[in-house]
Amino acid sequence: QVQLVESGGGSVQAGGSLRLSCTVSEWTVSRYCMGWFRQAPGKEREGVATIFGGGIHTYYADSVKGRFTISQDNNKNTVFLQMNSLKPEDTAMYYCAAGIQDCGRLDPRRVNNWGQGTQVTVSS
Repeated sequence: QVQLVESGGGSVQAGGSLRLSCTVSEWTVSRYCMGWFRQAPGKEREGVATIFGGGIHTYYADSVKGRFTISQDNNKNTVFLQMNSLKPEDTAMYYCAAGIQDCGRLDPRRVNNWGQGTQVTVSS
């Protein structure tokens, strides 16, 4: 059974940076679409970024383009999300996802496996 373990969340001030990591077991990240999603209190879960083709193809939500970068280390079976220029509206629980259908759509309804989440809080 696939297991996804996120780390790297925390509290930062606006303009700061965080790097999230997702270590995956019983799964080969290079073979499937992987991604990051987030959910703020009172809001629906939304796609942030996805990666496919061993890291060749990446997709981003408009709200994070130019600020966030998704990447992966195939040897370590780990997916990363580098978040720069963070804004208070980025505050949410961030979830790693594995096995996403239609990778470019960033649709949480098309995710087969979820991690437990890591909290990101950005203060103004």
